[in-house]
Amino acid sequence: MRAGARRVGAAFVGLGVALLIWWAAIRFLVPPTGILARFAPDDAIATLVRLLGEGDLVAHAVASLRRIAAGLLVAAAVGIPLGLTLGSIRLVARTGGPVLGLLRMISPLSWTPIAIILFGVGDSPVVFLVAMGATWPIAVNTAAGVAHLDPTWLRVARSLGATRREALRLVVWPGIRPDLLTGLRIATGIAWVVLVPAEMLGVDSGLGYFILDSRDRFAYDELVAAILVIGSLGLAIDGLACFLFGNRRRTVGGRSWFRGRSLQVGSGRGLPARTGQVTAGGGLTGPGVATTPSGGPAVPEPR
Repeated sequence: MRAGARRVGAAFVGLGVALLIWWAAIRFLVPPTGILARFAPDDAIATLVRLLGEGDLVAHAVASLRRIAAGLLVAAAVGIPLGLTLGSIRLVARTGGPVLGLLRMISPLSWTPIAIILFGVGDSPVVFLVAMGATWPIAVNTAAGVAHLDPTWLRVARSLGATRREALRLVVWPGIRPDLLTGLRIATGIAWVVLVPAEMLGVDSGLGYFILDSRDRFAYDELVAAILVIGSLGLAIDGLACFLFGNRRRTVGGRSWFRGRSLQVGSGRGLPARTGQVTAGGGLTGPGVATTPSGGPAVPEPR
């Protein structure tokens, strides 16, 4: 509790110092009649309070959050199956890995002309650009998680007669979860960075549109207020992503949390449920588990 309070206190002190430096730079380094004087923090904060009270800026923020949520859903729907395929099928990884690397290195905003040609104007091209930026971190981290799975886990599941679905649900998913959640957090940050410039193209709402509109109206105090909202929402989104998608490994080094846990399969297929337990050495113990002369589980050949 005290450590958390100290972190929050230090964060507020840092923000206060940043605001003080910002104010001093405008106050002492910028001529009072210069255009940069209109970017002062006191004017921006006062304008921010006014815009929040009027509700206009809130509506733009909600539109941006709606688009980033849609883009992340599309990215997850594409990236997770793609990562599972790349991580589990060696031929696909060898042939598709370079293609994935090529696409990952292309800036999402480079797809803007294609997005407009395909989807016209409106929310669809913005969601497409957000998804293009967020898909690759999810796919890469998911593939890495599958590739680094301990083969013993799958052998244990197969020795108990687990189906592919049961192995995916009980072994693969728990094993790749830390890598997948890390990819989702990275994707969330990239999506937010891509969203704002994408909203400057053919939409009439969103924080990116609001910044462009404020520039055209020479309302620089509103422009700075919108930038403050973007930064604050980005910080909040990153904190939420850290909480939801944080790497929650139970032990240092990664994957030993599976050891000592029970694995039950077969109960959903009209067969008696069979339960085994992974030992500290990676072996399997439990009633009804066939073993080899060396004491390890007898692993049947894959069908």
